Amino acid sequence: MPESTKQKGALRKLFFTMLYISTFTFGGGFVIITFMKKKFVDELHWIDETEMLDLTALAQSSPGAIAVNAAILVGWRVAGFPGMAVAVLATIIPPMVILSVISFFYAAFAANTYVALVLKGMQAGVAAVILDVVVGLGANVVKTKSIIHLAIMAAAFIATFVYGVNVIYIILGAAAIGILLAMYDRKRKEERQ
Repeated sequence: MPESTKQKGALRKLFFTMLYISTFTFGGGFVIITFMKKKFVDELHWIDETEMLDLTALAQSSPGAIAVNAAILVGWRVAGFPGMAVAVLATIIPPMVILSVISFFYAAFAANTYVALVLKGMQAGVAAVILDVVVGLGANVVKTKSIIHLAIMAAAFIATFVYGVNVIYIILGAAAIGILLAMYDRKRKEERQ
């Protein structure tokens, strides 16, 4: 099979996968990342679990919507620039269509008690999905048995829930520690050689 045909097939699969994920996930970027992990790591094996964790961290720490940032990174990883463009397009189409319809019928939706009840029920489902992401990604950190990573995770939790520190400061602090650790590891490798 020619390379261009393989790439077109991969782009088509990437588009429809991201379109499906974006259409049927409610609750924001962390929910969509869970489904992206299940599809691209567990089912398709296009990305390994460690790399997905890194892409999630990058998507979260970059400005903008986490879902779009994750689509950019996963699309780039899977098929370069065309993959990135296809993944972003597929990710933004469903919310744009849904928001357009909702804005057109906003007055009817706002006063409807059934719609309000459905949205309340969806909040519980979203909370469960986010908890699943936290447990899954946290378990990966625990498996590394790195005292530094465990300390960062515990410090981030305490800073958020006990002291109410803004998440942006936690992300920037964790990024700074990660950069320092990477520089330290690189220096040690150079000294060994």
